[in-house]
Amino acid sequence: MAIISLRDVALAFGAAPLLDGVTWHVEEHERVCLLGRNGAGKSTLLSLLSGRLEPDEGVVERRNGVRVARLAQEVPRDASGTVRDVVAAGLAGDPTVRPDDVPRRVEKIVSRVDLSPDVPVGPLSAGNKRRVLLARALVQEPDVLLLDEPTNHLDIPAIMWLEDFLLRWGGTTVFVSHDRRFLSRVATRVVELDRGQLFGFPGSYPSFVRRREEALAAEEAADGRRDKKLAEEEAWIRRGIKARGVRNMGRVRALERLRRERKARRDRVGRAQMSIQQAATSGKLVLEAEGVVAGYGDRRIVEDFSTFVLRGDRVAIVGPNGCGKTTLLKTLLGALPPQAGRVRVGARVEVAYFDQLREQLDPTQTVADNVADGGEYVTQSGRRRHVIGYLEDFLFPPARAGCPIDALSGGERNRLLLAKLFLKPSNLLVLDEPTNDLDTDTLELLETQLIDYPGTVIVVSHDRAFVDNVATSTIAYVRAGRFVEHAGGYTDWVASERAGDLAPPPGGPTTDAPSGDAPPTPETATPRGRRAKPKSSGPRRLNNKETRELEQLPAVIEALEAEQTALQGRMGDPAFYRNTAGEDVAAATARLAVLEGELEAAYGRWQELDERTS
Repeated sequence: MAIISLRDVALAFGAAPLLDGVTWHVEEHERVCLLGRNGAGKSTLLSLLSGRLEPDEGVVERRNGVRVARLAQEVPRDASGTVRDVVAAGLAGDPTVRPDDVPRRVEKIVSRVDLSPDVPVGPLSAGNKRRVLLARALVQEPDVLLLDEPTNHLDIPAIMWLEDFLLRWGGTTVFVSHDRRFLSRVATRVVELDRGQLFGFPGSYPSFVRRREEALAAEEAADGRRDKKLAEEEAWIRRGIKARGVRNMGRVRALERLRRERKARRDRVGRAQMSIQQAATSGKLVLEAEGVVAGYGDRRIVEDFSTFVLRGDRVAIVGPNGCGKTTLLKTLLGALPPQAGRVRVGARVEVAYFDQLREQLDPTQTVADNVADGGEYVTQSGRRRHVIGYLEDFLFPPARAGCPIDALSGGERNRLLLAKLFLKPSNLLVLDEPTNDLDTDTLELLETQLIDYPGTVIVVSHDRAFVDNVATSTIAYVRAGRFVEHAGGYTDWVASERAGDLAPPPGGPTTDAPSGDAPPTPETATPRGRRAKPKSSGPRRLNNKETRELEQLPAVIEALEAEQTALQGRMGDPAFYRNTAGEDVAAATARLAVLEGELEAAYGRWQELDERTS
C-alpha cells in the first residue's frame, strides 16, 4: 500500500523541468534508492516528499498521520551544544510530545546510534555529526525516513553500521546514494531520475544497471528511427514545385508532428569527458618512508610506518575517521615533517592534490573563473581551449559557467574541483575523498581514468567498491598509530583478516576523533570498539570434520544466494507491499538481513578453510 504518492507532478526552476508530469508511489516498508545525475533534482524530489516544497502542478499525497523525517546532504559546520541538545531539537515544536517524555526518547535513540549524549557536537568529526543528525531525525519516530547521501563523510565502520541499522529498522526509507556497495545491500528497489521522469526496476542494483542499459539502447534505436524518418520527410517537403503540387496534406501534418516531438525531446546528458594532464615521467621510486613517526607536538598519531611507492602504483589509504589518514598523507608528501624516521620523495615528482573540503574552490568566484583563474582560456595537454568548452566536458552547460559556487550541488562542486585539478600537469595524483557526491556514471569514469593514468595515485576513500576497482595496494589502519600495507583492494584486505593472516581491517565499529586526525579519546570516542583477532601462530591442516564442511559450503552458499535472489525479487515488486500484511513484510525484511549475515559468514568460513588447504 502506497504511503506517499506523486500524481502528475511538475516542477521547474529553469528552462528544463526537474519533474515533468511524474506519477510515482512509495510503498510501505520499501527501501528505495534514488539515483540520477548531479543536478538532476534528487534533493528537490526529497523536498517534495517531505512537504517542504510544493509542486508547480500535480499533487503529492501522504497517508493520513504519516510522519516524515529527513537527513540533509550537508553537515552544518556551526552546530553547537551537546549531542543531547541537538537530538532533542528534533522534537521542538511537536505538540504531540509531552515535555516530560523528551529525555526518555532522546536517551533511547542516542543509545541506538552509539553516541555519548554529553559530548559537544562542534568538535566531532563530520561522520559523527552525521550520526547526530540521523538521531535527530529518528527521535521524531518517523514512518518515512528520507536520506540525502547518508554515507558522505562516513568511514567504513560507520557505513556498515548504517547498513545494518536500516536493514533492522522497520519503517520506509527513500535514500539518495551513489555508494554502490551500500545501495546494493540496502535497497529493495532502485529508481532513477532522468530528464524529468522516474524510471524504476525491481530487483538488485546489478539487475537495475542491466535493465537500464537495455532500455536506453531501445530508446536510442527508436530515436534513431524517428530522426531518420524526420530527415526523409524534410527532404520530401523541400522538393520542387511538382512535388509540392501533389503533396499529401496528411503527410504534411505527420511531418509537423515529428518536428514537434523532436523539439520537445530531451536527449540524455552525455558522459563527462575528463582527462588528466600528465607531466614528465617521474623516477621509478616515487615515495619512500622508513620508520616514520608523525604527529603534532607531543601527540604521536602515526607510529613506525614504512612503505615504498613505485611509479604506476595505485595506493588506497583506508581507516576510520580521525585515525590519522590525512596526517600520514601530509607526512608522505612532505607537508608535515616526521617526528622520527625519514621520508624521501623521488626524482621529478609533480603532485596534483584533491582536498575533500574543496578549499581550492573560491566561493566568491564563478564556475568559469575558478577553473580559468578569471581568464577566458585554459591550456589542456598543450592545447588552448575556451573555458566554456572545457567545462562542457565536465557536464557544465554554458548557462552554469557564470553561476556562483554556492549555486552548485555537492556533486557539481566535486566535478568542478576535478576539472580544476586535471588542468595541472602531474605524475602523482593525491585524492582525499574524491567520490563524495559524484553520480555513478562520473564515478565509474573517474575509476577508468585513474586505472589508465600512467603516473602514480594515492587515494583516501571510504568507498569500498572504488578502492577495490582502483587500488593495487591498500594501507589500512589497524590500531592506535599503526598502519599496515597489503596487496590488493579493501576486499582483499578483509579476506586476509578473516584468514587470520593480518590484523583486523577497518570494517567494524571503531572509535572516531573529535576533529582533524587526532587519535580518538575516551571523551569523544562514541561507537564501541572491536577486539582484534589473535594472530594465527601458523597454518593448521583441516581435520575430517572441517574437510566435510569445506565440501558442503559451496552448496550452502548456492542455496542461500538462491533464497536471497528470490526474496529480493518478491520485495522488489510494489505489489508485494500492497498484498502482504505488515508483519509479513517485516518478517521478509528481517529474513533478508539474516541471509546477508549468513552469506557473509559462509563466504568467510569458506575462505578460511580454503586458505588452509593451499
